[in-house]
Amino acid sequence: MANVPKIELFVKASDDAESVGNCPFCQRLFMILWLKGVNFTLTTVDMRRAPDVLKDLAPGSQPPFLLFNDEVKTDTNKIEEFLEEKLAPPTYPKLCCRYRESNTTGQDIFRRFSAYIKNANPKLNDGLEKQFLSTLVKLNQYLNSPLTHEMDKNPNITESTRLYLDGDTFTLADFSKVS
Repeated sequence: MANVPKIELFVKASDDAESVGNCPFCQRLFMILWLKGVNFTLTTVDMRRAPDVLKDLAPGSQPPFLLFNDEVKTDTNKIEEFLEEKLAPPTYPKLCCRYRESNTTGQDIFRRFSAYIKNANPKLNDGLEKQFLSTLVKLNQYLNSPLTHEMDKNPNITESTRLYLDGDTFTLADFSKVS
């Protein structure tokens, strides 16, 4: 690999100011780089006292942000797209889905779960619980339904045997359901 990129990921630090914090966007980008198998530097940023160099590097931005061969990227969604484009097969694994439904099924699980557990109004509990459970049922139905490539291999299959949302390999959709 002659053109190995120099990558540094800046993420929010936890309360100890050193380890990775609980920011789902930071953790998502970390997972993408880790799953791609790329060498990168991880820099945790203590948001209580962010160094001036970071203010110069990405003014007005909050972590996560990425330094890719001296080019700064600050938008999480654009960073994901950028990494999928730049760190592509055959050198790096593809993490995007082949089936659109794999991305959209269950996309509101985290939102519904959060609404349910954070609800302070007991009168809304039943409705919020039903909405949350409904999203889980839809996800379960999708996971149990054979995908096109499974049907191509076995037209008589009635239940999916895949390991993940989009097939037998981990994709971006698999960890997007929790953030």
